[in-house]
Amino acid sequence: MDKHFLIASFLFCFIAAVTPLKCITCHLRTRTDRCRRGFDSCTAQKFESCMSLKIFQDNILQLSYMVCQKFCRDLTFDLNNRTYVHKCCKYNYCNSKI
Repeated sequence: MDKHFLIASFLFCFIAAVTPLKCITCHLRTRTDRCRRGFDSCTAQKFESCMSLKIFQDNILQLSYMVCQKFCRDLTFDLNNRTYVHKCCKYNYCNSKI
């Protein structure tokens, strides 16, 4: 019985490890609207994760952008009275929530 449990656990871990990461894509989402351009999903390739870029002005969301992104990293910076928030995550469709 222990052998069967061990084999089943190994197979579960193997399947979870090779299941491709799925992300939401939206190339233009406004604060008052749903996705206006490029709504779909993408399958992350090697070294990619799900990414979301949100642009705020006066702490109000103006635009957002979501894709699969290679070598993604979390980053926040201010430029021209706008705040850019770049977030990355690694579970299915996680960039729709961040």
